[in-house]
Amino acid sequence: MACFEIKDLSFSYPGRDRAALDHVNLTVEQGEFVVLCGKSGCGKSTLMRHLKPVLAPHGEKSGRILFYGTDIGEVDFRAQSSQIGYVLQNPDNQIVTDKVWHELSFGLESLGADNETIRLRVAEMASYFGIQTWFQRDVSGLSGGQKQLLNLASIMAMQPLVLLLDEPTSQLDPIAASDFLETIRKINREVGTTIIITEHRLEDVFPYADRVVVMEKGRVIANDTPRVVGRDLKDKHNEMFYALPSPMRIYAGVDNDLECPLTVREGRAWISRLMDGVDIGEREIVDGKTFDDSDPVVEMKEVWFRYEKEGADIVKGLTVKIPKNKIFCIVGGNGTGKSTTMKLLTGILRPYRGKIKIWGRDIRKYKNNELFDHNMAMLPQNPQSLFVKSTVKDELLEMLSAAKLTKEEREAKAMEIAALVDIEDLLDQHPYDISGGEQQRAALAKVLLTEPKILLLDEPTKGLDNYFKFRLASILKDLNQKGVSVIMVSHDIEFCASYGDSCSMFFDGDIVITDTPNKFFSGNSFYTTSANRLSRHLFLNAVNNEDVISLCKRNLTTK
Repeated sequence: MACFEIKDLSFSYPGRDRAALDHVNLTVEQGEFVVLCGKSGCGKSTLMRHLKPVLAPHGEKSGRILFYGTDIGEVDFRAQSSQIGYVLQNPDNQIVTDKVWHELSFGLESLGADNETIRLRVAEMASYFGIQTWFQRDVSGLSGGQKQLLNLASIMAMQPLVLLLDEPTSQLDPIAASDFLETIRKINREVGTTIIITEHRLEDVFPYADRVVVMEKGRVIANDTPRVVGRDLKDKHNEMFYALPSPMRIYAGVDNDLECPLTVREGRAWISRLMDGVDIGEREIVDGKTFDDSDPVVEMKEVWFRYEKEGADIVKGLTVKIPKNKIFCIVGGNGTGKSTTMKLLTGILRPYRGKIKIWGRDIRKYKNNELFDHNMAMLPQNPQSLFVKSTVKDELLEMLSAAKLTKEEREAKAMEIAALVDIEDLLDQHPYDISGGEQQRAALAKVLLTEPKILLLDEPTKGLDNYFKFRLASILKDLNQKGVSVIMVSHDIEFCASYGDSCSMFFDGDIVITDTPNKFFSGNSFYTTSANRLSRHLFLNAVNNEDVISLCKRNLTTK
């Protein structure tokens, strides 16, 4: 039986010429695992919100959505709450209580369940999701991965028929994201809950899908099994092909007639068959780069920080030198102190011990706004924290309000930066009405208008499609050429490996190692790329897809 039947659904936001959804027709069967993907602004989140009417955006709508044969508009609020679960991108936006145990029981209490049922369901979910060890803790003290797991458990306590997840791993580190998605798969496989999930990071979730639905400009352009969709996107030279898992992209880059792999395990088997009988003469990528911090733009020496006087230390003896005009990437698990370190660099937080120097000058000697006057700027993890105006255009112009420019010059500068980050068609929209990826680009535009010499980025690729990740990398490299130093905290391993000049591993409040991406990611088991895990039994230091493709081709030509 069909869980959802979407019939000729169209939707337009107020004041927008182009429809966000354009005659969408889609059926989701009971128990299916469906992955919904597409470039930022393609309509994924808009479609997802229409599947739970209490979250549906305001605008002009036509067409029908049936939920188990009933028009979704006729499904009452109680049934929506209990039968259609929804997990948001940002876990903090969904948590409503102060304690873990209370969050688990909140939904059931709202539905009027009796105490016996609540106690049983809460105990079951806490055990199933491994929450019992932090059951009594304050929610504020949880990591991002724990908060998202708590959101999921709270929803599952109501025993929904379908689970909608809108980029649920966007703020999770790679290990936490993989664990979270495996839990989703387990729920689908063992409980039979229908799963519809939108994701930009497709490495882990793509192989789990029964069906992949690809959207573009509000329309469904592909709807089939993962392998068929991958082949179609490749044949059509669609940009979404470059968002597919690394095994599929590496396979497509090498001429062969073997079966296309979906997972790293299948990719290892494929490359072993491909290179069977080949005398592999070239096993490594020649990388002459070395990490050089002799001319630092930022220096931290024995820095210690805690949020409360008697609390635990978050940053512990951190010592690091960050070189000029490079992209310096910091990776590590949730809750290890990365974002806190970024706030220390801006002066928002002050260490209780140690020194921080910016351009060789003690950060405490910068007066008033001197640190931020065409010097330093930061893109925060939550882009919405930068929005204060009613349109994207006004957000950009607001950054130029104090500049000694004519109105025409301010307009021209705003349009120039809008074109750079590809938000020209969003200028008249409210910043809260655009997608997460579009919000990220709008926030980046605001930050770039300050013309900083040191650019701090906290999860800059969150919510971005692969197409704009390429654009972002180009923008950052261009800024390097213009004398801008980039310090980036990210969970996006593939981006750091491809475009970073150096990478640091943050653990337990300190940096444990810093090196060039090739050397850094070659030796890791989990904090490394899919390309490296796929090929390390044959090649020594292939880190990104291009490395593996290049080594395959070079060895096959000498076969």
